[in-house]
Amino acid sequence: MFQGSEKLHDNLQKVLVDLIELHVQGKQAHWNLLGSNFRDLHLQLDEIVDAARGFSDEVAERMRAVYLVPDGRTSTVTKSTSLAEFPAGPVETTDVVDLIVDRMYAVTDTMRTVHDDVDDEDPTTADVLHSVLERLEQLAWMTGAENRHPEKDQHSKASRERDDKANEAGLDRVGAVAN
Repeated sequence: MFQGSEKLHDNLQKVLVDLIELHVQGKQAHWNLLGSNFRDLHLQLDEIVDAARGFSDEVAERMRAVYLVPDGRTSTVTKSTSLAEFPAGPVETTDVVDLIVDRMYAVTDTMRTVHDDVDDEDPTTADVLHSVLERLEQLAWMTGAENRHPEKDQHSKASRERDDKANEAGLDRVGAVAN
């Protein structure tokens, strides 16, 4: 019988709290979204929320399967998440896209950070991370494309300034961690 180590617990706990926080922030965005393309993004946020909720359950249940105890209490999530706080109040649709994509990539960054240690101890658990990474990165790409307009972007001063600001912060155009 395989029993996960404290290190495996700590690594999976980091992923778990980020996924739970993504779910909560996705709902915050969903409820407070305003602007053009409202309905499509409103529904897309539900898809992201459902995925994050499902992924957190999958990670927590994997933790239990290897005799580790997940902690999804709000106090733990608030104290431990790597995600930046989501703004209060109404948020413009284009800003929501950037904010949510940034948070999805923050979660995948956490997974990539812990991946090698997880894989060294338990390749089966690493496979769980692989499936979550694959889908979450796909959702981030699809959501981020909402703010991409190749012809318009190359001629827009505001888009160039936004790109420059993101580059200075080490982020790509839609707020994802640059490779």
